[in-house]
Amino acid sequence: MEEQNKIAALEAVLFTIGDSVEVGKLAEVIGEDVRTTKKLLARLQERYEKEDSGIMLSVLENAYQLCSKPAYYESLIKVVKAPRKYILTDALLETLSIIAYKQPITKLEQDLPECYKQFMEIAMKLEAHYRDMQDMEFTIENGKLFFLQTRNGKRTAQAALQIACDLVDEGMITPQEAVTRIEAKSLDQLLHPTFDPEALKAGEVIGQALPASPGAAAGKVYFTAEEAKQAHEQGERVVLVRLETSPEDIEGMHASEGILTVRGGMTSHAAVVARGMGTCCVSGCGDIAINEDDKVFELGGHTFHEGDYISLDGSTGKIYKGDIKTMEASVSGNFGRIMDWADQYRKLQVRTNADTPQDAANAVKFGAEGIGLCRTEHMFFDPDRIPKIRQMILARTLEQREKALNALIPFQKGDFKALYEVMEGRPVTIRFLDPPLHEFVPTEQGDIDDLAVQMLMTAEEVQEICDSLHEFNPMMGHRGCRLAVTYPEIAKMQTRAVMEAAIEVKAEKGYDIVPEIMIPLVGEKKELKFVKDVVVEVAEQVKKEKNSDIQYHIGTMIEIPRAALLADEIAEEAEFFSFGTNDLTQMTFGFSRDDAGKFLGDYYKNKIYESDPFARLDQKGVGQLIKMAAEKGRKTRPDIKLGICGEHGGDPSSVEFCHKVGLTYVSCSPYRVPIARLAAAQAAINNPET
Repeated sequence: MEEQNKIAALEAVLFTIGDSVEVGKLAEVIGEDVRTTKKLLARLQERYEKEDSGIMLSVLENAYQLCSKPAYYESLIKVVKAPRKYILTDALLETLSIIAYKQPITKLEQDLPECYKQFMEIAMKLEAHYRDMQDMEFTIENGKLFFLQTRNGKRTAQAALQIACDLVDEGMITPQEAVTRIEAKSLDQLLHPTFDPEALKAGEVIGQALPASPGAAAGKVYFTAEEAKQAHEQGERVVLVRLETSPEDIEGMHASEGILTVRGGMTSHAAVVARGMGTCCVSGCGDIAINEDDKVFELGGHTFHEGDYISLDGSTGKIYKGDIKTMEASVSGNFGRIMDWADQYRKLQVRTNADTPQDAANAVKFGAEGIGLCRTEHMFFDPDRIPKIRQMILARTLEQREKALNALIPFQKGDFKALYEVMEGRPVTIRFLDPPLHEFVPTEQGDIDDLAVQMLMTAEEVQEICDSLHEFNPMMGHRGCRLAVTYPEIAKMQTRAVMEAAIEVKAEKGYDIVPEIMIPLVGEKKELKFVKDVVVEVAEQVKKEKNSDIQYHIGTMIEIPRAALLADEIAEEAEFFSFGTNDLTQMTFGFSRDDAGKFLGDYYKNKIYESDPFARLDQKGVGQLIKMAAEKGRKTRPDIKLGICGEHGGDPSSVEFCHKVGLTYVSCSPYRVPIARLAAAQAAINNPET
């Protein structure tokens, strides 16, 4: 077997030698002396004599002589450049781990002009027949050209855009066909940084987890959001490494090139926020042993301290040791052409999930037609605001709560005004406060002490209140509309901020703004009506104060199965539905999106689930609830607007489902807007009856 392997190695190297070959090259490659190499060559020659392969015999003859007489060196160089050279197969080279000495096809024109002419004629016929770029394999034997096979060629996203546009320009395909030729998900390659290919070759993979947000990132490890922000402000490239992230980490996440978490799935807080910001993220790396207090983690047999370099590939989930060079994404003019064509065919509108003016501006640049989800909770973690929201939480009386909340109105109004200005009259759906209050309370003793002083309380009293907010299952606890039922003053504050912002921007900029206020986590018509009545009362009061006739809409997120089942009743109060598929998937499947990564791998391996239900919509189960709710909602309110604002809004197969069900729009993170636009067009083209 060893001798056969060496003969195979010889066979390969005969067709991979370049101009820099030396006399002893053949023997060196297989690790033998010249005498042994000659014997192996003789056996290989016998094999090819039986197969009557003239060109191979010519190569072998020259190689054999080379081992005996260096004078034959020039002859070998001539032969290895002969026509047989052009038919090296990648499979053979990969198997033998030998790098080919490749020459451009135009070299064939110099060596064998007749064969080159034939090749070009056949190649053009094949491309015209298949109307696509072809990957062709051929051989030349004794001056005669033989085509072996042809297939549509593999291509990068950038190449796919170029080829599609070229074929349209040549009249071979229509713009509609061009739209269907591009794999929607591949557009991710064009919108995020990637690793330099040469630098990546030297990279050492130390672990792999979930590819939560695409792109490549390299930087110094930091373990807290505050330290990540400080390092960023000092000019450092930062990778934030956390057990898991929460809304209070938002500033550190903004400052980071990449984010790595030990816990969490594809729709965890880190994953969702990172995708919204276009930041590389790898989540759920359970192999990491982390000690955030000591600022150290271990992975892949290596120990990393604060300030050490690591690199992340958010498209594959791979984690690398050290600092690997990255390359910025580039978008060509062909991207705009394909997107323009896609917009001509799609029926679904495409909005974005954006909480900041920067995210909104990015989304508009990528073609977003509005904001389908603005999460207001992220606005409260600014250092100037978090003390006020904490004072509201710890307030003992209604007056104290209202005082703290009123102090937040200028901040909230300023945030909403900035969004309205960036969106220039496009629809903006603002979700009222959703997470449980315990996410806002302090955890560090210093912060607890400061809050105690502000509230004229003891540190022990503050700690007691913070502890009382703890819930065994926060995802199903005191959050969403339930907060507004208990504390209507929160909804009042947010309504005033929304309405005043809209009225002022309309007056200052002239944009036709129609605020969309979304009440989250509704499962019963009466609880929606309770909160809606609070919103309407304040909204009408603000209109009267401002002498405005501005219109506004109030709707809800459908994220509880009961809400989908009773959608006809809920539509009596809601003017629009937005399906929050992240939570709807959690509650339908009965498992947490942050913990499911621990066992979903076993489900894929055993073919129980084919894909992550948080990444690709479960059309049989969750999809059935959406379809039912859409039908029930339209029955009660025929003009109801229907959208989806979970992460599924950027998944092509999920977008196609939304098209078939007849939703009005999909909403996704800014960097997935082009994917959704293209997927929506392909859905319309492939399903003309819907």
